[in-house]
Amino acid sequence: MAIKATVYHWQVTLSDVDRGVYEALDLRLARQPSESMRYLLTRAIAYCLCYEEGIGFSKEGIASTDEPPLAVRDGSGTIRAWIEIGAPSAERLHKAGKASPRVALFTHVELSNLWREARSRSIYNVEAIDVWRLDPGFLDALDAKVDRNTKFELVQSGGELYVTVGGETLQGALGRHKLVPPRA
Repeated sequence: MAIKATVYHWQVTLSDVDRGVYEALDLRLARQPSESMRYLLTRAIAYCLCYEEGIGFSKEGIASTDEPPLAVRDGSGTIRAWIEIGAPSAERLHKAGKASPRVALFTHVELSNLWREARSRSIYNVEAIDVWRLDPGFLDALDAKVDRNTKFELVQSGGELYVTVGGETLQGALGRHKLVPPRA
């Protein structure tokens, strides 16, 4: 018998100071058996930091080859923003660039690995893809504080993330990069 997903219910008070977004979010995330906690946390933080009307998680789950883990859709269902998580292949990013006017990648992997993959194949509109890197140590510290039912506050200001959970505040950098590596 296949192992089923574990459902996480997180209530997040979001204060995205840089974008002027202040919301109370009620997230239910299905963590697949193959999904690391770092990936799940990155996916949840990406949702929060990209929050706007029309955002949603993939209906087919994280293993879908046809749709992004997160997307912002307009009223007709057309994708306005394709949001990838982790370390997607160059082919997947190429598909995303062709399918959506805006592509973002939230990751915790080393940028050099992403840049190497991006150079392996032509990616449509690669210069426009923003990469947001979360510190793995920050995600590990957050992992130690959350469980399947958690309430926490998430503040994003000036490239820093602050998460308050259980009376303790964790701080981590949120680096914004391009998928095209800087020239040496």
